[in-house]
Amino acid sequence: MMDGQSASRPPSPKTEVLIDFWHLGPETSKLRFLGSLLEVVELVRTKDLSGSGYFMCCQTPDHESKGEEQVETALKDLPCGEVMGAKTFAAALYAVKQKLDEKGVEKVIILLSWERKSLVRKYMEQLFTGLYRYELIELPMSVKEQRLKKSLESRSKAGPCGDPEVERIQKEISQFLESLPSLKGDLTILKSSLIPEHIFLHGFTTRTGGISYVPTLSSLNLFSSSKRRDPPAVVKENLRRLSHAAGFNPDMYHSIKVNHASDVWVMGQPQPESYDGIVTNQRDVTVTAPGADCIPVLFADPVKKVCGAAHSGWQGTLLGVSMAVVNAMVTAYGSDVKDILVVLGPSVGPCCFTLPKQSAKEFYKIDPTCVRGFESPNPYVDIRRATRVLLEAGGILPINIQDDSVTDPEQNLTLCTSCHPDKFYSHVRDGENFGTQIGFISIKN
Repeated sequence: MMDGQSASRPPSPKTEVLIDFWHLGPETSKLRFLGSLLEVVELVRTKDLSGSGYFMCCQTPDHESKGEEQVETALKDLPCGEVMGAKTFAAALYAVKQKLDEKGVEKVIILLSWERKSLVRKYMEQLFTGLYRYELIELPMSVKEQRLKKSLESRSKAGPCGDPEVERIQKEISQFLESLPSLKGDLTILKSSLIPEHIFLHGFTTRTGGISYVPTLSSLNLFSSSKRRDPPAVVKENLRRLSHAAGFNPDMYHSIKVNHASDVWVMGQPQPESYDGIVTNQRDVTVTAPGADCIPVLFADPVKKVCGAAHSGWQGTLLGVSMAVVNAMVTAYGSDVKDILVVLGPSVGPCCFTLPKQSAKEFYKIDPTCVRGFESPNPYVDIRRATRVLLEAGGILPINIQDDSVTDPEQNLTLCTSCHPDKFYSHVRDGENFGTQIGFISIKN
């Protein structure tokens, strides 16, 4: 809680109701449609469900009806609810999700036929995250349907939706997401002139050119979690677009498993559960460090042809994660510390980042110039300056470090993430539902 805020109970999450009419098909007789609609109305009444409704239905390629009532057309004539018609269920559900996210909805109730329950759950698992709570409620069944359901359940322990069905769903979702236009302009990658391009492929991402639509995640968000609205499927599509633009293989992509510490994984050795640094001498393997205020740091040794990446937040900076990566390159691959090049990527600057005085003291010990307003309760802290001081103390040549101290503004990649909302994500600026950019590097084959 921020200072000065009064304690209050968080508002209860909004709830919306989704009605799945996909089982009716694109064309259904008027009598059957009305029967299904009456079932929905009765279920809403008996369950005392509140919230506006979204009707999901299958849309035909053309809208020519030959004597039969089109479900989509009929639903649009209803006085309440919004119709989400699409050619695939993935497209319809994604359109609904966009509506829910616009309203900040986290709780969803879905009314559906029993035979689609397992299938719809699989779609929800692919397109929604742990942030959302959803409940699937079956529409009333006839005696015949009850017998059929019981028979199917007794014959198949795996249920009606097995692994082949999940693969089909994932493929449908992937194809749909690939068809979406890029948001916020073209995909832009920042590159350092310090790292030799004929040996290494590298860059730092910005927030443009992806498909993430939530304002704080738009548009090239590259990390999904249970606390954010971007599902893994969307992040995977953003990564696919990045890999195509940058020229690396997304199947040979390894991201740091952040723990805000200083552990380093040397590829080829047992992989730790978490680590904030990674090094490799394997060709065409892309290693990456995430950032959204924390520093994505890239390392390159053009002599031994070794590269690495580090995620350096304020805690990792104090623990010396950048020098831990350097030491791993020296120990594992025989790098000479004087040959190692280090580039600090976009991160929160001393203009925007503060820490409690007790934590700021540790940066003051590294170098007094790392702290501004030291006598205040929350001094401003320069984690980039601290990183440079520690690297130089460890033997990295000053000219082999690129950060915000460069004199040429065109060469400055270490821009403040909080000060540039059009270019970067920032936890400091955006709060908990923030997006993630990355620094990436690989050795060319």
